[in-house]
Amino acid sequence: MQSQSEFSLAEVVAILTRTPATLDAMLRGLSDDWTRRNEGEKTWSAYDIVGHLIVGERTDWMPRVRMILEHGEARPFVPFDRFAQFKESQDRSLAQLLDDFAAARRESLISLDAVKLQSGDFSRRGKHPALGVVMLSQLLATWAVHDLNHLHQLARVMAHQYREQAGPWSAYLGVLHCAGHGR
Repeated sequence: MQSQSEFSLAEVVAILTRTPATLDAMLRGLSDDWTRRNEGEKTWSAYDIVGHLIVGERTDWMPRVRMILEHGEARPFVPFDRFAQFKESQDRSLAQLLDDFAAARRESLISLDAVKLQSGDFSRRGKHPALGVVMLSQLLATWAVHDLNHLHQLARVMAHQYREQAGPWSAYLGVLHCAGHGR
């Protein structure tokens, strides 16, 4: 059995760098039937997921990195509005959202590089409003896992659109049986 890997900023950045292109490849040019449908009440569409990622880029990840570096545990993070995309994405095309996310992620990665983190910085602590004390390495790891979580969610919500059309094969398609999590 393989053990978990140690925290690596380079690996986090590798995931964060790839997410915009992955989303673009999966979504750009698809019809609204694919990108605006969800899995039912209180679930998100592909469009909603991209909007959520944009809000996170602008208000969550780098602001919290800076908060840890500048204030440590003395000042808690501003709570993140997990549903702000429903207001902020209105009247925008998916192509615009994909472009906005790619630009916002580029800016985040430039900002992350500019803080010149050293290995000793990863154990620095901040204060999450609900989770309490968290380390910078945990925040950065969560940023990458958050991307992967929403890519998983995206695949699940898109597969859901053809759950009936897959017929008897659906029994073998785990993505159609995945419990809705990570909204």
